Amino acid sequence: MRKWFFGSLLLLIVGIVFQLGLLMYAMYVFLGILLISRYLARQWTDNLVVNRESSTSTAEIGDKVAVVVTLENKGNSRITWVLVEDSVPRFALISKPPRIKLHGKRTQLLSIKGHGRESLLYQLTFHTHGYYQIGPTLVESGDLFGLHRHYRIATEPIYILVYPKVIPVAGYDVSSRRPVGEIKLQHRLFEDPTRISGVREYQAGDPMNRVHWKATARTGELHSRIYESSSLAGATILLDYHEQSYPARGEPDRSELAVTLAVSLTNAICLLGQQVGLISNARDAADRIREEGYKLEFRTREDARKDFGMLPENTRLHPVRIETARGPEQFSRILETSARLELSDGLTFPQLVAESLTRLPRDASVVAILGDVDEETAIALGNLRRSGYAVSAVLILQDELDYSQNAGLLMAQHIDVRHVEDEAAVADFCATRVLV
Repeated sequence: MRKWFFGSLLLLIVGIVFQLGLLMYAMYVFLGILLISRYLARQWTDNLVVNRESSTSTAEIGDKVAVVVTLENKGNSRITWVLVEDSVPRFALISKPPRIKLHGKRTQLLSIKGHGRESLLYQLTFHTHGYYQIGPTLVESGDLFGLHRHYRIATEPIYILVYPKVIPVAGYDVSSRRPVGEIKLQHRLFEDPTRISGVREYQAGDPMNRVHWKATARTGELHSRIYESSSLAGATILLDYHEQSYPARGEPDRSELAVTLAVSLTNAICLLGQQVGLISNARDAADRIREEGYKLEFRTREDARKDFGMLPENTRLHPVRIETARGPEQFSRILETSARLELSDGLTFPQLVAESLTRLPRDASVVAILGDVDEETAIALGNLRRSGYAVSAVLILQDELDYSQNAGLLMAQHIDVRHVEDEAAVADFCATRVLV
């Protein structure tokens, strides 16, 4: 538009200087057309009121969600043409297999009469969990000659939360070979002061709060209480969701399987009435959106697409954490958080363990869900086991050679290792012990 304007202005000056009446007249007309076109293009887009509605804000994998974009012309004159495009995450459409399947058209060329209304309807089928940004809506209009175009972001985006699959897990027990239930520790390093197992004579070094005063008064000699060993009930799930642990060749299947296993285990533990928690080095999509924000005005279509895309960069240096606890709301809390998890390039798994060490309860098993294992990861879990934690590891791998190599590193640290290669294995992986 600027080139046309300055070009015609230059020709007008030439016509004035050389007294070329016909050229001057033509440039006056052309400049008038340019100004009118610019005015109409801006008026057409400014007169548009756009609203978006979706059939739901939450969904499950496989659900189909309808999205309706309504455009209303508040002006008196017809909008001759307007190109409407509702944004859908590009990475989710082009990934193989696609995370989202689109039904219908999210881009359409429309003509809207004065005070008229038109609608854009399409549907989305979600194949993986996620926190998906739908929108904003970009409207583009211009003059009839194609000399000027005007772009406007007409709506803010909405977000649809897609929950991961929850698969029933039979025979949950990841801390020992024993039946499901509370499991006593094999050593007496940690004791439960709420459970008295007996009384013995006082020994040098016993703290005063162990003295059994009734027995002491009855016998005339100091006696001390004996407590039962602490018991393990429930689990804290450590989910490795670093992007280096999930190579592109297996995506998005392997990372999706890892989240499916995490929420399925959570469900099984909650049904037993035991405590459960989740710690991950993933990126929370809601946090990312709050930190990045978005702009409201763009000059070009490419700028709009670029700035509103779901950006892959991440500088996350703190874990996603749901504290280990009991209660009916714990599963819902972990399920919703897991649905928002995205692969991260922030904390590595060894860094995650070091960061979370002081927050791990000793009366719960530690279940590490891993996409890959290196020596540092194996050592980090081995140190947890040597610190008194009951540690198990689940490998999300499909290649037998990779599985043997990764499992060998964990076996060297005396970590119980199990293998999940697909969704069918999630239901009964607790019933089998792959490595002994």
